Amino acid sequence: MADIAWRCVDTPLGPFTVATTGDGVVSVDFRARPPRPVDGGGVRPGGPSDTVLNTAVDEVAAWADGRPITFSVPIDWALTSGVQRDVLRLLYATVPYGETIGYGQLADRAGLPGGARLVGQIMGSNPIPVIVPCHRVLAADGIGGYGPGVELKRRILVVEGVLQPSLFD
Repeated sequence: MADIAWRCVDTPLGPFTVATTGDGVVSVDFRARPPRPVDGGGVRPGGPSDTVLNTAVDEVAAWADGRPITFSVPIDWALTSGVQRDVLRLLYATVPYGETIGYGQLADRAGLPGGARLVGQIMGSNPIPVIVPCHRVLAADGIGGYGPGVELKRRILVVEGVLQPSLFD
């Protein structure tokens, strides 16, 4: 039973809710709302002694402000399992800030030839977006989907310098 500490942060990309356990960041949400409990544990607002949470919130805010960042906080993979966990860990370890990869390429890298759709489903179920950068995974014919919306994915990729801003921004 993991207790979760959480905090919301307002950024130029919108609000984020960051949640941590004693093992690390367990979730990032694109809305300002408390996370759900994990395995019967408790949920509480974070405080000054929650150093991993405070570091994660600071790093997410810096990233959203457009600063190139390599997240230093530990990850708690408790909300992932099996092939989902393997693919997300691979993404986290091999696709740094400012780089992208295709769904099919990530599938191949993960030993899942022909698994582009499976990788797309895994990206859509990522409980730790931003830190585990599912936004950096692109479709063969363009930007691809994104749970909180393709426009937000485009804005994030502009912030990271992967895409050029539109003339209409």
